[in-house]
Amino acid sequence: MSFPWDVELAHGRIGVRALRRSDAPRWAELRRQNVSWLNPWDATLPPEGGRQSTSYRQMVSVLRRRARRAEGMTFASTWDGVMVGQVSVSSIVWGSARSASIGYWVSADHAGRGITPAALALVCDHLFGAVRLHRVDVAIRPENHPSLAVVRRLGFTDVGLAPRYLHIAGQWADHRLFQLLADDVPGRVLDRLVAGDAQPHP
Repeated sequence: MSFPWDVELAHGRIGVRALRRSDAPRWAELRRQNVSWLNPWDATLPPEGGRQSTSYRQMVSVLRRRARRAEGMTFASTWDGVMVGQVSVSSIVWGSARSASIGYWVSADHAGRGITPAALALVCDHLFGAVRLHRVDVAIRPENHPSLAVVRRLGFTDVGLAPRYLHIAGQWADHRLFQLLADDVPGRVLDRLVAGDAQPHP
């Protein structure tokens, strides 16, 4: 299978492209500057999960292997060509499911510029179009109001509450689950975002 991971997508000043080894200094800078901003929402390994720390080079190598095996994709989100965040596509399932999960973050000093909604819309359109998935899922902490606003703005359906769903910031945390189906979007997710008419499905 030819897996379309190494792509560049754009909407105005906002872009999405494959995460690269050369992004290491910028990635480290963003993570260092945004520790307090991101830590409450970052996935962690439970004590029984083993070693967690890894170098950026090791992380990118793992992500590229997963991409080659059509198991995931990780993108840098950019503003005027400069990396300011990340969109990660994981747990890609083929066969009768054709689904994937998505996570994302953006630097605090670039929040509020519409970067995350546009980056997520671009990635969803890529997954529904070139990759031909049927469903994308997003899991969000109920208290993460900015992230909830993103998926609601794009018309994701609220599937319900999953108790103790993921290990976050050192503990098992409840999440609200959202999904978007290819059938829900006759055109493009980005078009719905620009038009401002994305509405959650009941």
